Amino acid sequence: MPLTADEPGAPCWLSLAARDLEAAERFYGAVLGWTFRHGPLGQGFSVGERDGTPVAGIGEVVDRMAVPVAWTAYFAVADADTAVARIRERGGTVGVGPVAFPPRGRAALATDLEGAAFGVWEGRVSSRWRVGEQHAPAWLELHTRNAFDAAVFYGGVLDWADGGPDRFELSYEDDQVVLRRKGDAVARLNSGPAEAASDQPQRRPRWLVHFRVPDLDRATAAVLDHGGALVPEADAGWRAPTGRRTTVRDPQGGLFTLDENGTATGP
Repeated sequence: MPLTADEPGAPCWLSLAARDLEAAERFYGAVLGWTFRHGPLGQGFSVGERDGTPVAGIGEVVDRMAVPVAWTAYFAVADADTAVARIRERGGTVGVGPVAFPPRGRAALATDLEGAAFGVWEGRVSSRWRVGEQHAPAWLELHTRNAFDAAVFYGGVLDWADGGPDRFELSYEDDQVVLRRKGDAVARLNSGPAEAASDQPQRRPRWLVHFRVPDLDRATAAVLDHGGALVPEADAGWRAPTGRRTTVRDPQGGLFTLDENGTATGP
C-alpha cells in the first residue's frame, strides 16, 4: 500500500538528523543493508534504499540546526500552515517551519502534548515509500503517557477521523491505540511510564521507528560491530514486548528498534 500525497494524515517519510553523514551511511548500510543516493537537497543529505525502494533520509544537519541526533517521523498534510495552527491550538509546540524545500514541498517540526517530536510535510512524496504491515520495511510506535490523549491530539491535527471514504480507522487493541488504513496498521500509540524530563532519551515520550530485518541476531551483531549499542528493555522504561525485537542506539545517538521479519506483534 504505497502512501502518496493524496493521503493526508498518513506517515509519509522517516528522517535521521546526524552529525556525520558518511559514518551514518556506513552504519545503516551494515545493519540494515541499505544503499544510498544523494537527493535533491545536496551533498549533506542522502536517501537510504532497500532493494531500490526508498526507506528513509539522512541529513548531516545537527551542527547547523542545533538539533539532537534522532529519527523523526513525518506525516502528510494538505496544508502545512493549517497543520501548524492546529498543533498550536491543541497545545503542541512548533519548533521549525513551515520551511520550503523547493520544488517538492514544505515541512515543519513540532512536539506533541508530551514532548514527542514529529514532522508534517506538504507536497510530493514517493509513491514507492511504505510503512506499516506485511512487508513494509518500517513501522511506527508512539511511546507516551496517555495514548488516548495522544490520539485526540494527532487526530485533530491530522484529520484521522474526518469520516471520509478510504480514510483511517482508530481502534483499541491490547491497551494500544492502533491507526489503520484499509485494514493495515500504519502506527501504534502505546501508553507507558514516559518521563518528559528524563536525562535518558529512551525514557522520554517519542515516536520510535521500527525497522524490519530478516535476521535479528545478525543485525544486532552488526550494530555492536559498527559502534552501536543495545538499549535494555528495563532502561527503555517499557514492558518487554513479545516477538523478536530489540531497541538499539547508533554510534551518534539515534534510537531505533530492530524487528525480525514475521514478528506477530508488529502492526
